[in-house]
Amino acid sequence: MKTLKKILSYPLSVVFYFFFFINLLVFHPIQWLSLKLGGYQAHKTSVDIFNFFLLRCLNILGTRYSFENPHQLPTEKPCIFVANHQGMYDIPPIIWHMRKHHPKFVSKKELGKGIPSISYNLRHGGNLLIDRTKGRESLVAMSKFADYLNKNNRSAVIFPEGTRSRTGAPKKFAVQGLQLLIKKMPNAVVVPVTINNSWKLFRYGSFPMGIGVHLMLKVHEPIPANAEDPAAMVALVERTITADIH
Repeated sequence: MKTLKKILSYPLSVVFYFFFFINLLVFHPIQWLSLKLGGYQAHKTSVDIFNFFLLRCLNILGTRYSFENPHQLPTEKPCIFVANHQGMYDIPPIIWHMRKHHPKFVSKKELGKGIPSISYNLRHGGNLLIDRTKGRESLVAMSKFADYLNKNNRSAVIFPEGTRSRTGAPKKFAVQGLQLLIKKMPNAVVVPVTINNSWKLFRYGSFPMGIGVHLMLKVHEPIPANAEDPAAMVALVERTITADIH
């Protein structure tokens, strides 16, 4: 069965990448026009739709999604979504399912150029691009990012592991940036999110893609950012997320 799945993954991956790159190329000018003609909200809507279609592209590979969120998350205040990181396809379901919370990502600066649609959104959609080699600079940028989120009632998405896990096993959280966000956003709620099986899309590398993956995201109970001191909060969130990784 495993051999058959790998054989099938080759033609399905070709079809997937064809439609994936079509989406990147089509939505790049759509995003540009939306931002120029309609401003922030029009651009955000174009990004939401773009990510909806990215999810449909992944369906070509037999990818299924479970997005478990039994909680009533507030829209009148920012959320700080904190998740483990297993691959780039962790991101489209968060953007689509959490779209009413205006999620903005903390990402490495290298992703801010060279990728149609994705790089454009990272640069122009209110996200934060950081240079991981410049710790002090990154913390200053994170502080300004928190001010932006507070002012505009938008939410952060941060993957404190820094780099994705290629086996699903959780990595130790880098805590400084997350602690700073929590400290600077006392009125926000911190929302732990556990992601499972996303890494299996890359079980063979970038080609062929893994097929028949059941990608699961579980949203845990939100915690007021001021309920604990930042260090204790980060430790609690890390325990909550990693306890559900399987």
